[in-house]
Amino acid sequence: MNFAGSPSCAIRNQVWTDSGMRVHPHGSASMYKRMPSKDYTNSVELEDGSEPLQDDMVQESTDPSPRHSLPHVLVASLVSFLFGYHLGVVNEPLESISHDLGFSGDSLAEGVFFIYDLMKLVCIVNEGLVVSTCLGGAFLGSLFSGLIADGVGRRRAFQLCALPMIIGASCSATTNNLTGMLVGRFIVGIGLGIGPPVASLYITEVSPPAVRGTYGSFIQISTCLGLMGALLIGIPVKTVPGWWRICFWLSTIPSTILALAMIFCAESPHWLYKRGRNAEAEVEFQKLLGAANVRPAMAELLKSDRGDENDNVGISELVYGRHSRVVFIGSTLFALQQLSGINAVFYFSSTVFKSAGVSSNLANAFVGIVNLLGSFIALLLMDKLGRKVLLLWSFFGMAISTVIQVVAAGLLASTYGALYLSVGGMLMFVFSFAIGAGPVPGLLLSEIFPNRIRAKAMAFCMSVHWVFNFMVGLLFLRLLELMGAQLLYSMLGTFCLIGGVFVKRNVMETKGKTLQEIEIALLPQD
Repeated sequence: MNFAGSPSCAIRNQVWTDSGMRVHPHGSASMYKRMPSKDYTNSVELEDGSEPLQDDMVQESTDPSPRHSLPHVLVASLVSFLFGYHLGVVNEPLESISHDLGFSGDSLAEGVFFIYDLMKLVCIVNEGLVVSTCLGGAFLGSLFSGLIADGVGRRRAFQLCALPMIIGASCSATTNNLTGMLVGRFIVGIGLGIGPPVASLYITEVSPPAVRGTYGSFIQISTCLGLMGALLIGIPVKTVPGWWRICFWLSTIPSTILALAMIFCAESPHWLYKRGRNAEAEVEFQKLLGAANVRPAMAELLKSDRGDENDNVGISELVYGRHSRVVFIGSTLFALQQLSGINAVFYFSSTVFKSAGVSSNLANAFVGIVNLLGSFIALLLMDKLGRKVLLLWSFFGMAISTVIQVVAAGLLASTYGALYLSVGGMLMFVFSFAIGAGPVPGLLLSEIFPNRIRAKAMAFCMSVHWVFNFMVGLLFLRLLELMGAQLLYSMLGTFCLIGGVFVKRNVMETKGKTLQEIEIALLPQD
């Protein structure tokens, strides 16, 4: 399979089927009817009395105005804001929660809440292992996100992911015991597992090719804003009794807005076309791209249609089927994202800053600002430099920052040089992650997966993400104890270098290409 480039996919006044037959697309795009065929040909039926299209009526889409699709993308980005908010909502209130619910001083119970911040995921307390129930819910939700997105559509999937976040947050806000809090966090986790894969799918499918990378960066920016919002809202918790309950109640507001606003958003035309609802797909394309770009967009969908492929996609087909190569690339990217040690670095950052005499609140602010700055830079460069370039810069930048950490660990801990190098290396790692390895994989994978398997393949890869996320959180503290900082950072840096090499050799550039052009470029050769 060639991942180095893409064949020209110009559409003029004819459409080529997979069997090589030339079909003139008469009538409107809604007249394209998908018919199964064992030789991979696409039949096009014409309605009686339809007039042939003039040569100048079917043409390439030329950068549709982003103003049509922007509101829909902004609503979808609320999922990422909620994801970030629920990552950090228990950071500041943890002490108050433990006191009010009666498990203050219980290291096991506090360990559970400590890892509700999904950047910390897993905590080794004494000789025991405690796994976050929120992580369990997220893993479970991610497993079913593909089935939900394909079964009921992208819009309803958003609404279904908002529902457990509303119910779970309400449960956590009103509980008077640890069990109620754990149940609430597990329910929230289910929503967190469903939402991000669907958001990546939806934003990719409704965005014009020229700004798809920019819109994809909204996911990372919204996550950062959610994290910082949770930290700011949590500030009064030490002075206002019961403020932690308000923190949970406030999260229900964006969840409710998401569920209601999705009523007015466009459904994914790709999903509608996949379901055979072509006329509705045209209507949604008009909302998203403008009337002038409907027919070219529908013609693009027709080009990549393979009539023999049904919609029943199982795990075995993802792992061993004709598209297993792209699924392998997607899963490996998410695995390398986590093996870079980003969550472990976030976990260890408070210790590093504390050694430098910086308070935890100020440390969180520094990390949050750098993360947000990197995300904005990714937004500006995603559609200019491309996904592959940003991934390469990101992985190699993280590798360099681990070298700085290794040097800092080798110096005397009390020297100012070691402290400055540790803090600088930490911030450089976060910045490098934010410009590429953070926002790009979710966007890139939803681009390279064919329409037929996109939702289920994203769900599979997100499940891999959660597994490796769990493994890194599980092993980091133990490895730090056994190996020491120098050797551990050397290992993380090695994974970053492996990530850069993997991207260089296996990832194609998708900047500016339509989803159909990408699918044709990656199509397995029979």
